[in-house]
Amino acid sequence: MDRLLYVSMTGARETLRAQALVSQNLANANTTGFRQDVADFRSMPVFGDQGLPTRAYAMAERSGTDLRLGHVMTTGRELDVAVQGEGWIAVQGADGKEAYTRAGDLQVNANGLLTTMEGQPVLGNGGPISIPPAEKIEIGASGAISIRPIGEGSTNLAEIDRIKLVKPAAGALYKDESGLMRPRDGQPLAPDAAVRVLGGALESSNVNAAEALVNMIESSRRFEVQIKMMKVAEDNSSATNQLLRLE
Repeated sequence: MDRLLYVSMTGARETLRAQALVSQNLANANTTGFRQDVADFRSMPVFGDQGLPTRAYAMAERSGTDLRLGHVMTTGRELDVAVQGEGWIAVQGADGKEAYTRAGDLQVNANGLLTTMEGQPVLGNGGPISIPPAEKIEIGASGAISIRPIGEGSTNLAEIDRIKLVKPAAGALYKDESGLMRPRDGQPLAPDAAVRVLGGALESSNVNAAEALVNMIESSRRFEVQIKMMKVAEDNSSATNQLLRLE
């Protein structure tokens, strides 16, 4: 009974954690460039100081991030870009280190820095990209940023920088707690000239809302099963105690 209760208890606990992950995915179904997380369950042995494992328990873990592409939506906004195919936009994380995102809803902040809507500075050839006062900003397919200075003619465009676009190898990135992708080895990736962006467009989240709702319902039912198993363990323990009292 002890082992049954332990497995059921840990199963219920980890099911709640997995449901929280599904809830987070669902909450970001409309977040630009979001990549949903995938959780797996597995059994883990419990080791003591000596001897063999005494029991097993269930554990849910974020096994990885679903990197399937989202849908591209046309916006017409000059600072919106969608990465075409595989690739990432390099940004500066809150810790000052390089990170990567697919969210191309860019803006120019009060200090003239090109940032994401979350406030992360977008990186260029020599660090964060600074945009001088301009009447028009254009972002080319290669990530090149051109501006028309104030007072200049419509044909006088000057390239000021280029967005750093990278294409990491499979499994080279992981998602941190802020939702940004980070290199597993901690080393910044080299820019890849083959990566292209589409101006005036955004990539949606790759979360399927209907699928996420189904997963949430399944997690809820799995939790109910674990609770019922805990009740079975309690009933078995009570029945065993009654039999012992009859002897």
